[in-house]
Amino acid sequence: MDYYFIITALIFLAAIFGFINARFLKLPTTIGLMLITILYTLAVLALSYFDDTLLKAEIDLIGQIDFEKILMDYMLSFLLFAGALHTNFQQLKIQRWPIVAFATLGILVSTFLVGTATFYLLQLLGLSVNFIYCLLFGALISPTDPIAVLGILKQANVPKKLETKIVGESLFNDGVGVVIFLTIYSIASSEGASIEPMDIVQLFVQEVFGGIALGLAIGWIAYKLMKSIDDFSTEIIITLAAVMAGTVAAQHFHLSAPLAMVAAGLLIGNDRMRDSAMSEITERYVDKFWELIDILLNAILFVLIGMEMLVLTYKGDYIFAGLLAIPIVILCRYASLWLPIKLFEKKLAFVPKTNLIMTWGGLRGGISIALALSLTDSMHREMFLVLTYVVVVFSILVQGLTVEKLVKWVLKK
Repeated sequence: MDYYFIITALIFLAAIFGFINARFLKLPTTIGLMLITILYTLAVLALSYFDDTLLKAEIDLIGQIDFEKILMDYMLSFLLFAGALHTNFQQLKIQRWPIVAFATLGILVSTFLVGTATFYLLQLLGLSVNFIYCLLFGALISPTDPIAVLGILKQANVPKKLETKIVGESLFNDGVGVVIFLTIYSIASSEGASIEPMDIVQLFVQEVFGGIALGLAIGWIAYKLMKSIDDFSTEIIITLAAVMAGTVAAQHFHLSAPLAMVAAGLLIGNDRMRDSAMSEITERYVDKFWELIDILLNAILFVLIGMEMLVLTYKGDYIFAGLLAIPIVILCRYASLWLPIKLFEKKLAFVPKTNLIMTWGGLRGGISIALALSLTDSMHREMFLVLTYVVVVFSILVQGLTVEKLVKWVLKK
């Protein structure tokens, strides 16, 4: 099965499921596509009791797709750049310190809270797992997914200053979260070899600050090139080249490509840069191009997430643990946001019940699943993949569908 066929199959399914959602369900695109894909997958599983031809074809298709590599190495850069390009830079600048606190301190606290709670939960269920592997689960499930968040908040009518906090946090915390995950992964894989504290600091500084610096440099070069011409087609190609070349450079120098693309997107997309580098027609075409890229890749991604059901190991203990992990992850996120919010709420006049809305609006998505797929068998990959999938599905379908109602209820009080 060649790559062209795989891409064709995914886009075909995304088109059909997208049509069904737009024509009948009328749900937010990310939620609708994921729900329809899950229902489709369940139908394929049910049909397999009579004829397993379609199931085998689906499993063969999924088996040839390296979900982790496709999302983390390719799709994520495009999606984050598109999201950052359309983010209100001025609001982000005002809210920068709480966003930094949420994306660093918040993720660290959540990682250890979730990891510790999961460790004791699994012990109670008779599943013996090393604490370090539970921390890995804490690290992969703590970052909120910017792809899921951006797609749903657009339709949730969240107050702008609160939307900026949630979107800003999600744009940055996945890059920080991946670095934390990789650090814990290195420790878990060391098999007795000592990991020096300075090695951890060096990895963090290199990945995070190096990635941001690279993104700003690439964004600045792209801005200068776009400013010197007035041709919308060429300027679109420049933004596309910036994302692709930036991703390759980040991977080559072992920097955070997601953070690099967030930085580049914010630089190119802020109002001052837009006004001086793009004409009105160029700005319109650039925005529409990246909006289309965002929609297309989102559609493919959430179809893939739904189809990942086919590769799960369905054990009763794993599913039960996953269901119990849902309240653990939600409560730990609430606790991890408490300190950053208390530090800044008076100075920046936070929206009432900010912690509650940010907790419920902090959705998990493809990044968590991709990181779970990167675990080895010795790290209890199959179990943590089920736990992750259950939390992600609940996050997208339940939290995603009710966050708008929660916002309306809170703001009426």
